[in-house]
Amino acid sequence: MSDYQYDNQTVKGFIVSSIFWGVVGIVIGLWISVQMWMPSWNIAPFFTFGRLRVVHTNGLAIGLGIGAIFGISYYIVMRLTKRPLLFPKLARFHLWLFNAAVALAAVSLFAGMNQSLEYAELEWPLDIGVVILWVMFAVNVFGTIIKRNEDQMYISLWFILATVVAVAVLYIVNNLAIPAGLTKSYSLFAGVNSANVQWWYGHNAVGFIFTTPFLAMFYYFLPKSTGLPIYSHRLSIIAFWSLVFAYLWTGAHHIVYTPLPDWIQTLGIAFTIFLIAPSWGSVVNGYYTVGTDWSKMQSNYLTKFFILGITFYGLQTVQGPTQGLRVVSQLIHYTDWVPGHVHMGTMGWVTMTAAASIYYIIPKIYNTHIYSEKIANIHFWLVLIGQLIFSITMWITGIMQGALWKATNADGSLKYTFMEGLSKNYPYWHMRTLGGLIFTIGMLFFIYNIYMTMRRGRLEPAGAKA
Repeated sequence: MSDYQYDNQTVKGFIVSSIFWGVVGIVIGLWISVQMWMPSWNIAPFFTFGRLRVVHTNGLAIGLGIGAIFGISYYIVMRLTKRPLLFPKLARFHLWLFNAAVALAAVSLFAGMNQSLEYAELEWPLDIGVVILWVMFAVNVFGTIIKRNEDQMYISLWFILATVVAVAVLYIVNNLAIPAGLTKSYSLFAGVNSANVQWWYGHNAVGFIFTTPFLAMFYYFLPKSTGLPIYSHRLSIIAFWSLVFAYLWTGAHHIVYTPLPDWIQTLGIAFTIFLIAPSWGSVVNGYYTVGTDWSKMQSNYLTKFFILGITFYGLQTVQGPTQGLRVVSQLIHYTDWVPGHVHMGTMGWVTMTAAASIYYIIPKIYNTHIYSEKIANIHFWLVLIGQLIFSITMWITGIMQGALWKATNADGSLKYTFMEGLSKNYPYWHMRTLGGLIFTIGMLFFIYNIYMTMRRGRLEPAGAKA
């Protein structure tokens, strides 16, 4: 027990906020999955698929994902630097501004304000708000690390620093626009340039929002929760630098078979294939860490979350480069394979890692124990089963769609009409909704477990020291 006063209140605030926005985003995700096979669930104008889909993606990426990143990163940074946040009042204001920004973003997207850039739909006033939020985060992270009381910089700090720098560059460049009123703007980029910049941003937003900060969590909480030292710090550093170098070159694999110059497409594909190595460096590191005592997969409920999470990360980082290849992309691009791929990462890797991190943090800052390990295990199996049903169903659908769209008669005409192809999707879309429902029920178990842990923790003084 050290004498450092840590800002547990702000950490808790971001975690609770991220859970709240996560519930909103997941419920909307279920809604739009039903809309795919029951069009009557489209309620114009505010609750159509086109509007709900962007609320879903932004609500989960910003509300759940970045909210968790802010809170958990603050927790990690304070403990690895052995000092409190440099600007605690700024962090508290950061929390309140974050929630206001997410609420305004949701309202604007419901209202149809959209600059039509994937994962960057918010109009320019809210873009400025996001940048301000990120600057606040950067000031506290960099300032605290610079003033650290611990000379050694553990790998998690490197991943958090990379997140801060890369997301700032990506977001600002992709959202450069000329305002044409309070609710409308026009991008500085057009045509092929716009597509290239957009997917440089789009792919790397996944890389530096859904990868590097969650690797920071994985590298910190896996050893802390198991009591086992990370297998190789050297391997983690090699994986870090090669990942950061390669990731920023890979965006063009999203737009093969487009007017984008072939050499840029090939460059993106080459770096995408290279990316398998640093990604699996972290996967191997995780496996070998637990490999010294695999019994913890049974005795420690958190180990299952972290190891299955890193497994889905590993599968994701093989599947992604594979589908970037032209021969594979020509079959599955624009099909349901793509949401199956994305959701394996978000529902498997990201959600499992974040949930396990929160399971570790909340009892620590409330000076108590998790309310129920049994409920945590139920949560684990439900989200695992739900995610597998969702992703595998979408992969099957995507391959079927690609094959139907490419099928031709002897004279070269299309063999199947649009409606014939569409009707074959319905059984799989029903299964996707079922998978999403099972996953959602699992997350409700998680929320209940966290709530009861916090409620029980109030009976004992929550430790401000750790």
